[in-house]
Amino acid sequence: MKKFAVFCSGFGSNLQAIINALKVGKIKNAQIGLVVSDCVDAYALVRAIKAKIPILYADPADFKQRDAYDEFLALSLKNRKIKYVVFAGFMRKVGQNFVSCFKNRILNIHPALLPCFKGVNGVSDAFEYGVKVTGVTVHLVDEQLDHGPIISQTALKIRNNDSHETLSQRIHRIEHKMYPKAIELLLSGDLIIKGRKVKIRGQDG
Repeated sequence: MKKFAVFCSGFGSNLQAIINALKVGKIKNAQIGLVVSDCVDAYALVRAIKAKIPILYADPADFKQRDAYDEFLALSLKNRKIKYVVFAGFMRKVGQNFVSCFKNRILNIHPALLPCFKGVNGVSDAFEYGVKVTGVTVHLVDEQLDHGPIISQTALKIRNNDSHETLSQRIHRIEHKMYPKAIELLLSGDLIIKGRKVKIRGQDG
């Protein structure tokens, strides 16, 4: 049974999609070993408690240095024998030491088609810029912001009558389908990573 941690800062809708996917076997031979948050009032923690998943709230303000915070998180995961990390709306950038501890084993989902519209406002930035197509990207995490090798992308046309709210809702629906599939690929060992290129074992093209 492979164990992974889910890092969240807010509402946790992607966490809930992952929990649901585990229940119906869309993510196989795996369990969430820990839900981590940097926000004490994150609803994601409530979701975890309801699902009987261990939680960890770690306030960055309690640590004098960022490296100490990252070290604490990495050690907390290692003590629980957790080898994979899934960011699901975690609004903090982790440092090089944390990334090195879990190299090519950290996933992030971003609500835009990277490398465009990086950062925490991917949906609104794309919407305000006036692009006709946006989407969702799942990628491995490296030391740079929204930069690591891309695993999967789904494009979404922006409708003329879209508002920021309706676009966000449609983005979320895509995320909830994409992320469990990407997690399953990572845990299964079917990702072949060479530099920035990621291929899926057994698939051509």
